[in-house]
Amino acid sequence: MSQVTTTDLYEITMAMSYLNEGMAEDATFSLFVRELPPGRGFLVAAGLEPALDYLHEFEVTPDDARVFAEALHRPPADLAPLVGLRFEGEVRAVPEGRLVFAGEPLLEVTAPLPQAQLAETYLLSLVCHQTAVASKAARCVMAARGRPVVDFSLRRTHGPQAGFQAARLGGMAGFAGTSNVDAAVRLGLAASGTMAHSYIEAFDSEEDAFRAFARTHPGPVTLLVDTYDTGRGVATAAEVLAGLGRGPGCAIRLDSGDLGELAHRSRAQLDAAGLPDVRIIASGGLDEYAIDDLIRSGAPIDVFAVGTRVGTAADAPYLDAAYKLVAYDGRPVMKLSSAKATAPAPKQVYRRPGAADVIALRDEDPPPGGDPMLRTVMRDGRRTGPPDSLTAARSRLDADLGAVPAGARRIRDPQAPVPAVSERLSRLTEEVRGRLLAELDGTGTDGGTGGQHRPAPRRP
Repeated sequence: MSQVTTTDLYEITMAMSYLNEGMAEDATFSLFVRELPPGRGFLVAAGLEPALDYLHEFEVTPDDARVFAEALHRPPADLAPLVGLRFEGEVRAVPEGRLVFAGEPLLEVTAPLPQAQLAETYLLSLVCHQTAVASKAARCVMAARGRPVVDFSLRRTHGPQAGFQAARLGGMAGFAGTSNVDAAVRLGLAASGTMAHSYIEAFDSEEDAFRAFARTHPGPVTLLVDTYDTGRGVATAAEVLAGLGRGPGCAIRLDSGDLGELAHRSRAQLDAAGLPDVRIIASGGLDEYAIDDLIRSGAPIDVFAVGTRVGTAADAPYLDAAYKLVAYDGRPVMKLSSAKATAPAPKQVYRRPGAADVIALRDEDPPPGGDPMLRTVMRDGRRTGPPDSLTAARSRLDADLGAVPAGARRIRDPQAPVPAVSERLSRLTEEVRGRLLAELDGTGTDGGTGGQHRPAPRRP
């Protein structure tokens, strides 16, 4: 059984019907986010690399067909037409790390209709979750204003796979390290970690715990100081570190309470003990909002460790995203449903200076100063180049953040740029809508009240 079975049941029923009806011409599906979540001035495109891995390996095996048959309560022979189905299509996508806005395709899949349909669920799951977390992580790095941020989210993410993704996306966003050992080794990230309160509690005293930890780890150590009383914990840590001559490179970690006030007190204690090089690490419910508050208050915190709220993108844990058919067998198609209308045909997004983006048809010439966002990354079911690197994605993210309007970068009440829609795409949308409404011939459906594909058209 392969990852192909990780799908919604209706993907299988539709694919079976397509094959039964002989509908295997090329179809284009567009994956986009209708609206940005509240509190977001941008999204960071992410999840493309694992999505390409999935499509490269996509093939319905006999075991997969048996699983489908069992789910459908059908004889295995009924699912035989699906066996051997591979992904043989094209993918055009926004590279990871680039900033995207509402209505802009993150990727478009063009492949024989059954293939493109069966890929929907997995692609949406991969791209939406990772784009949400990457966007949260990028905002944490912005809020920290150059101070290191590390990922401590593994134990609180929605499963180990999500924890690995969070570590990877933190690396893309510019995190200094991760507590996830597997991710650190596999992705070439710095492994980062300290100790738990249980370690302190296992010893007769904090001092015994700190000294034992230092004996086991002869290099720089980080001591957790808030198990009992933070002030006393800092004093004990300072005494142990000073006595062992372990100042430079070492740190204390604050994990609870008023982190700003405790950081000021702890800094004063460490300086008074002759340990100005001992850093202060803060953790415990941090995200970009808390980091921004601490920075603005002047808290002398050197490193921010983020976990639950970032690994789960807690304030915006999902995206209003869709994977919609926009063309079949050369015919542009669209959906007319109220508030969920789509725009027809394959598209391109052109980025102009200041993130003044234009959503256009794929074959349109670029507007003045426009750079195409979607690149062909898979053709005939194969990658068009080697896998992308986190370093390259991070460079793209840094460049885009430097070019986006300041209002989009605000931590609180950001203002997201609204892409324009080209004249040609607007005209085609109206033509297809008119054709569909004529075919409906006044049947009283709500199709005539549907809005445009987000964002609403305005002229570039």
